[in-house]
This record gives sequence, structure tokens and C-alpha cells, in this order.
Amino acid sequence: MTAMLSATGLAVRRGGRVVLEDVDLHVEAGELVCLVGPNGAGKSTLLAALAGDLDPAAGQVRLLGDDIAGLSPRERARRRAVLLQSPVLGQGFRVREVVAMGREPWPPDLVADSEALAAAAAEADIEHLLDRRIGRLSGGESARVALARVLAQRAPVMLWDEPVAALDLGHQVGVLDVARHACRAGAAVVVVLHDLSLAAAVADRIVVLREGRLVAHGAPGDVVTEALLRAVYGGAVTVMTHPGTGRPVVAPTPAATR
Repeated sequence: MTAMLSATGLAVRRGGRVVLEDVDLHVEAGELVCLVGPNGAGKSTLLAALAGDLDPAAGQVRLLGDDIAGLSPRERARRRAVLLQSPVLGQGFRVREVVAMGREPWPPDLVADSEALAAAAAEADIEHLLDRRIGRLSGGESARVALARVLAQRAPVMLWDEPVAALDLGHQVGVLDVARHACRAGAAVVVVLHDLSLAAAVADRIVVLREGRLVAHGAPGDVVTEALLRAVYGGAVTVMTHPGTGRPVVAPTPAATR
């Protein structure tokens, strides 16, 4: 099976410093892949390179079989949708106008655009906010509007950078449920997460980065282990098994309890 998104030998350098080195990653249709790792590990850099928003020093990214470097910005936007860690939303716009911006890569189609906007607003739980102005929203509400804009784009590959950072627990679960639903519909989704328990709960595969290198990847049960996490993060953790799902749950081990 041909990967919907793939990186081969990917390297990124900034100011003479290696930010990513020799990264291989392949994501299939219907797969949810979570990128995890310490601060500065290269997660956001990898996501930007996968999106075609950052030129690599070496290697190649292929999107739906084509070299992403050869695709026009509009064609990239039709194939992949990117949710930034700190999205910029126009303060004077109404929410429905911002969500509708997700349709910009496509030819105008009143029916398709209306359906996409309504579905995205429902999935992101912002239907009650559509007539509000962006400048009057909370941080969590703004984050969900940014997500809705990405969902309205209806691209088959989605790249999300810390989509739950500003959200309460209920909306964190809701956003990751949206990701799983998109995968069941055939999309490929790559998500950067810091919460290892959330990543283990939803991912088909977890990719661990450290100092710009891919150091582990695989099913959550194979990757989320005490030995690996201690080696990568440098702190003491306890990994337990969720009684309902059988997936790993990660808890820090404070020094006072060791």
C-alpha cells in the first residue's frame, strides 16, 4: 500500500545546527500517528517539513504519491490541512467567516461549502459561536475555531500541532475523537502531543523524537515503556495499564515517593 504521506531521509538545519536528522516516516490511510518527545526534540519542525512549509536540507516528502516540493500552494492545501500550535485568527472576523476560510483552496460550491462549514462547526463544538467575533472568544474557543477551519478544508491528510493544549479535558477528548473519526473515514492524521497518556489512548502508532532524531516508533504498548520514557525524558515515570482499554497510562513519579 502506498503511504498517503511519507518522509525519507529528512534533515533540517538552521543556522548550522541540526534540527532534524535522517527521519523516515510513512503514514497510511486510516492511521493516526502521534509525535511525542521533549521540548526542542523537533516535533513541530518535522510537522512543518511534512506540510511542505519548511524546505529540508536533505530528503524528500511525498504527499499522496507526489513530491510535495513540486506541488503548488493551492494543490498542497487540497491534499493536506495544517493546524498550527498558535494559529493566528483575524480579530475582526466572525467565527463563521474564519471557518469558511478553510474552503478557500476549492472552487466555490454553495452546497459543498455549506455542508463542510456545518459539519466542521459541529465536530469542533462551535455551532453556538458562529456569529461571535474572534476577538471576544476565550483561548479554548479560539483553538476550536482554528480546528473547525482545518476540518472545513476536507483534506485527506491532516497535520495538527498541539491541538488540545488550550482545551479543557472534555474538549481534549472531543478533539481526539474527531481525529479518530477522520481516520475511520479514510484520512491520515499526524498529531503532535505532549500528554503521553492521551497519545497512548488514541494513536495507532507513536513516534518518539529526541534531539532531532527518531528514536522509537510503534504501537503504544510497545513504545510507551518506563525504560524508554526515562531515557528520552530524563525523569522517573510509572507506566500503568488502563483497566478498560489495556493501553498505557503514564504518571510522573515524584522524588518524595521513590
